[in-house]
Formats: sequence, structure tokens, C-alpha cells
Amino acid sequence: MKERYEELIKIINEADYNYHTLDKPTISDQEYDKYLRELFDLEYQYPELKREDSPTQRAGGKVLEGFEKVTHKIPMLSLSNVFNESEIINFDERIKKEGINPKYVCELKIDGLSVSLQYEKGKLIKAATRGDGTIGEDITNNVKTIKTVPLTLNKEIDIEVRGEIYMSKEVFNKINENRKQEGKELLQNPRNAAAGSIRQLDSKVAASRKLECWIYHLPNPEDYGISTHKEALQFMSELGFRVNPNNKLVNNIKELLEFIEFQTENRDNLPYEIDGIVIKLNNLSEQKKLGYTAKYPKWATAYKFPAKEVLTKLIDIIFTVGRTGQITPNAVLEPVIVQGSTIRRATLHNEDYVTKKDLKIGDIVSIRKAADVIPEVVEAIKERRTGKEKEFEMIKFCPICNSPLMKKDGQVDYYCFNQNCDRKHIEAIIHFASRKAMNIDGLGDRIVEDFYNLGFIHKYSDLYKLHEYKKDLVELEGFGDKSIDNLMEAIEKSKEQSLEKLIFGLGIPNVGEKTAKVLAIHYETLDNLIEATEEELTNISDIGNIIAKSIKEYFALSFNKEEVEKLKEQGINMIYTGEKIQINENFYNKTFVITGTLEKYTRDEIESKIELLGGKTSSSVSKKTSALIVGSNPGSKYEKAQKLEIPIWSEEDFDNLIKED
Repeated sequence: MKERYEELIKIINEADYNYHTLDKPTISDQEYDKYLRELFDLEYQYPELKREDSPTQRAGGKVLEGFEKVTHKIPMLSLSNVFNESEIINFDERIKKEGINPKYVCELKIDGLSVSLQYEKGKLIKAATRGDGTIGEDITNNVKTIKTVPLTLNKEIDIEVRGEIYMSKEVFNKINENRKQEGKELLQNPRNAAAGSIRQLDSKVAASRKLECWIYHLPNPEDYGISTHKEALQFMSELGFRVNPNNKLVNNIKELLEFIEFQTENRDNLPYEIDGIVIKLNNLSEQKKLGYTAKYPKWATAYKFPAKEVLTKLIDIIFTVGRTGQITPNAVLEPVIVQGSTIRRATLHNEDYVTKKDLKIGDIVSIRKAADVIPEVVEAIKERRTGKEKEFEMIKFCPICNSPLMKKDGQVDYYCFNQNCDRKHIEAIIHFASRKAMNIDGLGDRIVEDFYNLGFIHKYSDLYKLHEYKKDLVELEGFGDKSIDNLMEAIEKSKEQSLEKLIFGLGIPNVGEKTAKVLAIHYETLDNLIEATEEELTNISDIGNIIAKSIKEYFALSFNKEEVEKLKEQGINMIYTGEKIQINENFYNKTFVITGTLEKYTRDEIESKIELLGGKTSSSVSKKTSALIVGSNPGSKYEKAQKLEIPIWSEEDFDNLIKED
């Protein structure tokens, strides 16, 4: 029996390899199923024969309570990103500056889930997710269900390899067809579907999703006498791993850009999703010379494809009221998936924006994610018009309170000036509770609207009296004692926020987050700010006439002054409790721009440090820029600063200068 058992494993493993890796099936599906059933039967009758690397393990069946943690012996670092041709050229030039004449291996960037596979004596013993790069999760049971992952290698070797688990477009579409027929929510995209499948606690579910895997990285190639990345790919292929054939060794930047152009044009023809091209220095000794940053290898980067545009129908244009009374037209769209998200709405900003784009209700429009995040209507596809489309008309009255709408002097936006407009109050409270303002965790947009409509809150100070309605709140659907207690705790904690958070939260027109910080540092208490004259305000750096006038007009209204007094009575902090400005001549009254991928600091941390040293930041480079602070992949701002001969600082330069008195 043992001899037949071993023979069946060999037959099935060879069939899997020929079918899934070489794409050259050697036996029919009917034969494959027959051999697999026979193997199952033998393991059932003679459980002592069962091996850990048996093909039957791919069927799944183990149900876990959770995933155990796995520490990666060699960290699984992510790659830096480049987004255009100039950034790719900059990457190439940085390598050449190190005295290297680079040759690169270009590979497809599979849109899936990174995985580490460990083998001992040629047997798969562990599979883990990337996690945070140092610690991942043990997903061995689920990975064993993936037929393109070999359970046994062609050599009895100890090795770790890394790759990408993904779901093919065909499997993704079939799953969604079935889910649609069953009335279930559709999966958003193949990447999320793959990630969700591999993290199923029941490995049978993972097995049913028919995931696949490409292997692309050997963390310690020198241990196997390998000197280039291209050789490493060949070595892993010979061991039985499935290595993507769409890779190419290029000799210069011209060939690299040609490879990217070709793959960009042909990406939709692939049976799986890719979201870019990975570029790796081929020579391993040169890789070692360049080394790593804290987060990324310096010898590799990933080119990310530009935002995709998709077509959908503009069903309607509706209008919303913001906290300042600003009226915003919004596109209502036939739901469409853009880069993994289902888009149903997109802002149209104002009347001029809609008119300039000549949008009509019923148009077929192209949609994209601006900066890969915010849904944006790019244009109407005018050749698709049928004549049934409706012209856009700007409303004349507030959609909530029916008050006449008017424009402010010099502005293109329409406003509702009714101080009692319910929508304005709701949006104002949402802003007050938001993360960058008073940061009341658990008080989201829908909850604020529900509480407002139920009469619990109508102004900021009402938030601090919500505890009086605790019995009523607990009875609401979706709320319980614990969630209400957490909310009350968050509201109480918000009383301790520093003054700049309160100033920003009050929603004073034209006073943004940065301006609120400047005002808080300068005046230290809210009373001092309220008493400041318009002339005094304009003497502060970055506070112009418009902002000064807005502040004085805001606190001149009796409603606002009364609200501030109520907030005082409820114990809300009115004092700046952050760090004071420490004048540093390297930064005082100077303007800085930050660009690139930072390693030691976040962008917010650098901006905050600059402000506390008497400087300010800007988003664009100009002749007024005092210095450009750069991380990796700085892009066009770096080039502009060079042309204008503006000083360029690294994070290390910045560190040294903030320490100077």
C-alpha cells in the first residue's frame, strides 16, 4: 500500500506542476480526479501513511481559532514607488552616481498578497504574510490549498522564497456571478478577494477560492552561489516554483522605459491584475553596495500605473449644504468600481465647474480617482449623447431650509445665509467632532445626524450634555451600554484638547488647521484671541485681511460668543497646551517645501517642528522657498528647486539644523 501511496503522490504532484506551472497538462481532469480520490481513500483506510506534503492537504479542512504570529528571519521590506518617467530616470541616475553601470530586471507587479514560504529538506513547513515586515501571520494551512505552491520541491533543500498570492480575473468573475445569484454582497476586486480568502480560518473556504501564486524573490541568494537576480529567478524555477515569465533583463534606461510602455498597453490582456512594474538592480554585489533605507531597498523600486479611468452614467446632480452654508453640486453615478472601490458619488465643486465641463444629467462620463483617492468626474463623453440628456441648472434656494442662495463677494460658490439652517448645524457639529478638531472618537457623520434629528444636539455645547440622555441613547438601534460609555469617555477626553483644536473646531470661516495653530501659539488663550483687534491680527505672519476680518465677524455674533461661554462652563480647555515657539534663525520667517518619501519623520511632524521654530511650510516650490526638504523619490519639486537654485536638505540636514541655536 505504501508503494502505491507514494506513486499516487508522485503522479498528482507532476500533474499539478505540468498543469499549473508549465501550462502543459499531461493527464485529463477525469484521470486527475480518479487518482486524487484513490489517494483520499488510502489515507482514510491507512491514516499512518498520511504525509504532511500530501496533495490532499490542498482540499483544506482545518479550522483555526486565529493565526499565530511568525517572525521573519530576514525582514520583508516594501518597495519605494515612482509614478512617472522623470521619477524613474531619477532612480536610475541616483544609482549611476554610486559608480554603477546598472542593468535591471523588470517584473510585473502582481496585485495580490505578499507571502513568505519556508522549506526544509524540500518540504513546505511554513507560509506567512508580510505583516509589518518583521512579524507576519502563519497561513500555512491555507497556502497548502494553492495548487501553484509546491508542497515538495525538486531538491531536498532548505530555502525561503517570497512571492505574491492572487486571484485570477476569471475566478474572481465566477465567484461574483455566484454571489450575485445568491443575493450576497459582491467582492470588490481580485486583490481584496485574495487577501480575504487567504485569511479565512476555515481552510476549505480558502481552497474553494482557487488562489494562485507567483514566486519572485530569494532573500539570501548568496547562500546558493547566485550572483544576479536573473539567476535567482531561474534557480527558483528549477526547484519547481512558479516564476512569472513576463520578466526581462534590460541594459539601460531606454529599454526599461520600453518594457514599461509595452506592459502598460497590454496589462488588460493578462489573466490577472497588475498595478505596476517592479524594477530591480540585477547584480547582487551592486545591490549590497547600495544597501537599504529604514524602509526600502535602495536598489529597487516599483513604478505604479497612473490612475485608471472608467465610464459610467451621470444619473443625477444633487446639492449638499456645508457647515459654512456653501452649496455643493454632487454627481450621482451608476455604481462603478474604480481601482478597487465602488464609486456612487463625486463632488462637482460649484456651478462654474459643471458649466466648464459641460456636464448634463444622463451623460456617460469618465471617472477616476484623483491622486488615487478622491473620485473625480473627468469629462462627459459627448459622442455618446442621445439627445435625452437634461441641462444642468443651479438651484436658487437652499435644498434644506428653502432660503434664497447668494454668492459672497469675489467668490464663485453659492451660500445659504440662514443661521438656523439644520444642515449647516449638522455639518458644523460633524466638523467640531472630527479628528483634526476635537477628535471625539465614535461620533461619526451618521450618528451626529441621528442625534440632531432626535433633538439631543443642536450646537457644540450640547455634545457635553449628552450624558443627560444616556437612557434614551441606549435604547437606540445599534447602541448599547458599552458603546455609549465609550462615546461619553471620548467626549469627556475632548475637553482637554489644546486651544488650536478648539479654534479649528469652531469653524471660523477661512481659518484652517494651520492658521488655528498659528493663532493658538500667538495668543495662548481664546479670550486673548477674541479681544484682538483686526490690526493686531494682520500683524501676525500668514494672517491677512480676509482671515482677520473673518475672526472679528465670527466673535462679533452674539450666538458665537454665547456658545464659547457655554463651552467654558462645561470645562472645555481654552488654553494652548502645546510646545511654544523657539526661535531658530535657520527657520524663523522662512518658507519650506517637503517632498518625497520620508523615513525618520512624517510630513506632519516636520511641518509641526518648522512651525515651532518660527518657520512656515508651503505645498509648492517658488522663488520665495527658503529650502526644499527631500525624502526618497522627490519628483518634480526637486527638479524645480534645482532650476531655481534653492537649497535642498536631506532629513539628516534638517535634523542637524533644528539642533542649532
